Amino acid sequence: MKRMNLALVAFVGVFVVSVFVAYSILKKDSTLPIYQPGDINPALVDESVRNNQDHHVLPFELVNQNGEVVTEDKYKGKIYVANFFFARCVTLCPELSKQLSRLQTYYGEAEEPLLISHSVTPQADSVSVLRAYADRFQVDDKRWDLCTGEKQHIYELARKSYFAVLDEGDGGMQDFIHTENFVLVDREGRLRGFYDGTSTEEVNKMILDIEILQSSYLE
Repeated sequence: MKRMNLALVAFVGVFVVSVFVAYSILKKDSTLPIYQPGDINPALVDESVRNNQDHHVLPFELVNQNGEVVTEDKYKGKIYVANFFFARCVTLCPELSKQLSRLQTYYGEAEEPLLISHSVTPQADSVSVLRAYADRFQVDDKRWDLCTGEKQHIYELARKSYFAVLDEGDGGMQDFIHTENFVLVDREGRLRGFYDGTSTEEVNKMILDIEILQSSYLE
């Protein structure tokens, strides 16, 4: 166990240094795009919002792993990362959650970014199931919400707010989405980046983009 802890500390140390060096190189004159529906593959954008010119994440009301109601108000004025998962998943989701756990560790006690994971099987992912999943991945409740709620509402968020999955289905009983995408959202609720959450390299890039985004608010 001691060897494992030392190895983890060494890994995190190398990771932090590599990200800092890369960020120092890239941050100069770097900016992130503000994605509008027209900038994204139409297959990922619900038809009802394809003509929007000032896209923001839509209002939402969900319940997290502690049974607390979570709305968009919690995320106003904060950079955050959104993704979609389900607790019984044994393929993509554990990898996604490991990467988010790594992100959580990297930022420590910082106020942002926040993390929000939406269950795509909310009928199965009750508060108690989400609580057990949160414990498994050492979720910091102050930073990371695992959310359940009405299925149609969650699926509309995926398709109309985050453009995380193909625009197919209606959130009904037979509808099912499964995506590896992490979506970076700024303090105004605008979309600023999309990343493969199963890829360490892509998540490292997201961390660089978060640093760039944070710096943009200091200008």
